[in-house]
Amino acid sequence: MALKEISSNKCFEGFQKVFEHDSTELKCKMKFGIYLPLKSESAKCPVVYWLSGLTCTEQNVITKAAFHQAASEHGLIIVAPDTSPRGCNIDGEEDSWDFGTGAGFYVNATEDPWKTNYRMYSYIVDELPHLINGNFPTDPDRVSIFGHSMGGHGALICALKNPGKYKTVSAFAPICNPIQCPWGQKAFSGYLGPDTSKWEAYDATQLVKSYSGPKLDILIDQGKDDQFLAAGQLLPDNFIAACTERNIPVVFRLQEGYDHSYFFITTFINDHIKHHGKYLHA
Repeated sequence: MALKEISSNKCFEGFQKVFEHDSTELKCKMKFGIYLPLKSESAKCPVVYWLSGLTCTEQNVITKAAFHQAASEHGLIIVAPDTSPRGCNIDGEEDSWDFGTGAGFYVNATEDPWKTNYRMYSYIVDELPHLINGNFPTDPDRVSIFGHSMGGHGALICALKNPGKYKTVSAFAPICNPIQCPWGQKAFSGYLGPDTSKWEAYDATQLVKSYSGPKLDILIDQGKDDQFLAAGQLLPDNFIAACTERNIPVVFRLQEGYDHSYFFITTFINDHIKHHGKYLHA
């Protein structure tokens, strides 16, 4: 599959690049960011996928999160895809910020008119890794995943639905129980239809109740002053309770004074890179 390089910037002796390609899953052109540390010039490196939140593109994390120094030090390739298909000319895709463009929710839609293009789950789990492994010096057996908000939800469900595929998972302020919150209910109604039993396949709190794969050491950071925590959109307590019930290790850190923004992410991103590096280099 042909890749078109959009940009390349040297950063901590490696390169932050952006590529565009034609996606077979999403049936549109897609962009992704990829950070290639210096180590990747001489050896295959582990890969960590970052999934961004509502309204974001591949640009948010690569320009705001300040992960490059830690990724360089740990010899990690960081891949940052977009958050939805783009320019599909679907009626209604631009109508609201929390549904349609920029809000793919990392599900495979089953409802018209979304089901043809809105297949972000398969894009993240299958198509994009195949593309990355085929074009860059990756070690496909050493893969991890993390994300923020809607992307934190995406990271958790990808890890829980694919036991053994990811060495570990972490998240910043994830939407932990989307079937119980307004964002999730709006998105899942539109993408997956009215049968709420089908929604459970993309809900981390539901998925963890039946998880039986290799040990997953989950790290979650949550800002205590996050407006979306207060609004009941994130519901981390539900996820933690489900993990506790199943004896699945989760480190949950409620960070005093922090909100939902990239200022919060930048503060703790090095901890997450270190968390993934520990397992990817084990």
